[in-house]
Amino acid sequence: MQGASRESLTAARERLDALATATGTDMVALAQELHSVVILLDDNVSLRRVLTDSTRSGEARAAFLAELLSGQISGTAADLLGGLVRTRWSRPTDLVDTIAELSVSAELIAAERDGRLDELEDELFRFGRIVAGERELRSTLTDPGVANERKAELVSGLLEGRAQPVTRRLVARLVAHPRSRNLEHGLESYARLAADRRRRMVALVTVALPLTEEQRTRLAAALGRMYGREIHLNVEIDADVIGGVRVEIGDDVIDGTVTTRLEEAGRRLAG
Repeated sequence: MQGASRESLTAARERLDALATATGTDMVALAQELHSVVILLDDNVSLRRVLTDSTRSGEARAAFLAELLSGQISGTAADLLGGLVRTRWSRPTDLVDTIAELSVSAELIAAERDGRLDELEDELFRFGRIVAGERELRSTLTDPGVANERKAELVSGLLEGRAQPVTRRLVARLVAHPRSRNLEHGLESYARLAADRRRRMVALVTVALPLTEEQRTRLAAALGRMYGREIHLNVEIDADVIGGVRVEIGDDVIDGTVTTRLEEAGRRLAG
């Protein structure tokens, strides 16, 4: 995504993360509601254009969507979608792609809450290997002439007792509504989103000397308070930083190393 869509996608992810921290938010139900809207918009080009029409105000677009979906989705889903259509999009399909990502992410958040996100990644990978090794199975799951119900039955049979419910839901959703992507690409995109969620909770810490256990505990606790989540530290030793700490969490960088301070001091003197 480019330009306005990229900014809107970032804002949408932040809204979903805010919902994830709210008690009582049913992320599985939210995921299913968002997916139903994705199907609606994928099948209706004119509706996509209306909801991203820059000649209409964001409030007008949100009001139109609210009336269209009145009584069909929860207040939580309606508020989230209203926020999405109020923002600007470079292309109508970018809006739908974002809703689709949020739908998957809501399922991942539910798995994360249960402490089963790693398991979900493994199950998606294993299913991908099964499909790659079974040409006839792949052909059936990707054949538009095969009823979605039949595809769902195949997925259920393959994953019953081998995968948790969230994995079965995501795979069934993918084979029933692939959104012009091949099966392998869809599975990879799900796994990538799961990995992204785990990386958000991991801090890459660069220091000149190994941290003591007490230092690690204090740093993890401080970062946890900042981000409102449990933080796992991956510590990298780099003598070139001389001293101090550099922390990277997602796109955030907190650089308190001596090297950086010296470089900044040098630039100030030179300027």
